[in-house]
Amino acid sequence: MPIVVMIVIAGLMAAAGLMASNLIGPKRYNAAKVDQYESGLQPTPGAAGGGRIPIKYYLVAMSFIVFDIEVVFLYPWAIAHDALGWFGLIATMTFLALITIPFVYEWRRGGFDWE
Repeated sequence: MPIVVMIVIAGLMAAAGLMASNLIGPKRYNAAKVDQYESGLQPTPGAAGGGRIPIKYYLVAMSFIVFDIEVVFLYPWAIAHDALGWFGLIATMTFLALITIPFVYEWRRGGFDWE
């Protein structure tokens, strides 16, 4: 029951924040506010149909996800490595070996080469 109460309170606070922002926030829009922003420069026109996104974008996203997951899974092992013993060490080394495969794949495909 306490978890349900916390979820309801969080939902009410989120809704209250959105409503307050809508009521209190500025309502005057000008051309500069609604114009697209691209690093302080005039935005480049996109290709018809949205254009194609380079594969490097996906490779960088993939490497972020791989390393993020690796770090999250290594935290519990780092905290309790004494209690896990040899089984924990072997499981962690297996995990690191498996997580190295996408890293090597991306490296060989040129995902870390910046132009």
